[in-house]
Amino acid sequence: MTEPSGREYSAPVTDDDDDDELAPSLLPAPPTLPPLKTLRGKRIIVVGGGRGGVGKSTLTLNLGVYFAQLGRSVVVCDADSGFANLHAMVGLTAAPLVSFDPDDAAPIKPVTTLVPGLQLLPSPFDLLAMAPVKPTRSLSWQKVFSQIEADYVLIHIGSNMSLVGLDLFTMADVAIAVTAPEPIAIETTYGFLRALFARALRRRLMKERLKLKLVERAIEALPPMATPIDIVEAIHRYDHALGNTASRELARLAPRLVVGHTRLRSDLELGPAMSAISGRFLGVDIDYVGHVEYDDAAWLSVRKRVPLLIESPTSKSARNIERIARRILAIIMSGDAPREAKPEAAISRDFAGEYRRPGPKNLYEVLGVARTAADDEIRRAYKRQREVFRDGSFPVVSIVTEKALRDEQARIEEAYDTLLDPNRRRSYDLSTFPLEQPEGAAPPKTIDPRRADELLQLAHEVSREVHAETEWSGALLRKVREVQNVELVEIAQRTKISSMHLSAIEEERTGDLPALVYVQGFLQEYAKFLKLDPTQVARTYLRRVRERATRE
Repeated sequence: MTEPSGREYSAPVTDDDDDDELAPSLLPAPPTLPPLKTLRGKRIIVVGGGRGGVGKSTLTLNLGVYFAQLGRSVVVCDADSGFANLHAMVGLTAAPLVSFDPDDAAPIKPVTTLVPGLQLLPSPFDLLAMAPVKPTRSLSWQKVFSQIEADYVLIHIGSNMSLVGLDLFTMADVAIAVTAPEPIAIETTYGFLRALFARALRRRLMKERLKLKLVERAIEALPPMATPIDIVEAIHRYDHALGNTASRELARLAPRLVVGHTRLRSDLELGPAMSAISGRFLGVDIDYVGHVEYDDAAWLSVRKRVPLLIESPTSKSARNIERIARRILAIIMSGDAPREAKPEAAISRDFAGEYRRPGPKNLYEVLGVARTAADDEIRRAYKRQREVFRDGSFPVVSIVTEKALRDEQARIEEAYDTLLDPNRRRSYDLSTFPLEQPEGAAPPKTIDPRRADELLQLAHEVSREVHAETEWSGALLRKVREVQNVELVEIAQRTKISSMHLSAIEEERTGDLPALVYVQGFLQEYAKFLKLDPTQVARTYLRRVRERATRE
């Protein structure tokens, strides 16, 4: 089978080979990780949210390619009512159109693509007809998806904020909103989260007209662009029981976040910052699952009409997408999807009086550190929080008022001054936690179940790459380190090699490294820490570096 450029596709990599085993030294301790689970049944993944041009199409298609390369059957659907163009990115010359008529008994058949295991569902949108999207169409969409036989169904809704788009987003097993490190994209993403809550609440009260009118009356009394928390508080003032219903609908939302087109190192902090800001000021807990770097390889793959993971699988953006895909698999396998993760009993937060806004309860939570945090951890956390809540910061755009921003800046300064002063910190701990014993050393390191599933996925991938003749690269060293759940800081403390040099080794930034004789020593110490063969690691890595320098 060939791609448009005339090259042949290689056989897809599958994870069904039971003979592949990872060397014991590359796995974390056996008791820490649960056995690898088997995915069963169809899973629906929806990608949307935010403004156009942030990488939603590229992410959707290449997630499908990744799952297909694992030997799964995948169907990708372009449900962008503005402009459905996934067909062009996968090498089809024209968009196959179809009518999603609920009265039509004929099943809709996906179109085969040049990627083995990957099919494209015909688009229902005829751009020339300019027909409006009807609210009832979401029912016919759900009917179509229920009839598809595939392991994964990936739906690209683009920047669609119609009722259909919002319904598709909330019905997914994993729903991903994509944004970019720019104010317009971030503000649009927050607007999308507001729309999700408003739609979820109206759907919940669709058959209770009196309660719905009460909700609309409460919203009308609020200023434009009110946050979901503002809406819940306003409803609580009218009716506590209805307010509790609204707060439960807010807690049910489980969007994931991907930041696309990252260029600067500071852009990598945007995802965690938006997650914290959204939970604090919108009341919507979003889970950051990764970023995709701005890369010419992605642009070239679109021009060549070949998926990025096939055209340039070793590019930075392709590696980023693979990491996001592994995290999605971990989310699915851990059962941390909206239907399983947030049952009624788990999110029942009832308030007999005034609704309490989420927020930090003490100075440690203001900085986001544990009570056992050392001074250097407090300094780093202070620098991070001060950057998030500075004037003109991207994560706070459109949802943090001037007064709230000043209050938060004052609390950050108070937390920093108090926790770095031993006497003031001791007095604060005694007054804030009077019934607790002083804490000693930090608790032992544990692995979150979802992170454990992700590590197992990565371990199975690494097991196919590590053998007696492995050519070691920086990316492979990083994978092995991640499988062992080790941070660069830990290696730096044990080996006395700076984190900057270790990071440069993993990213193969030779310009930031000293002479090769020193790099050889760094590699050997790094390999010993990871229980690898230091001679083979140093020899093959340096050979790659010299060959690349010769070519350049």
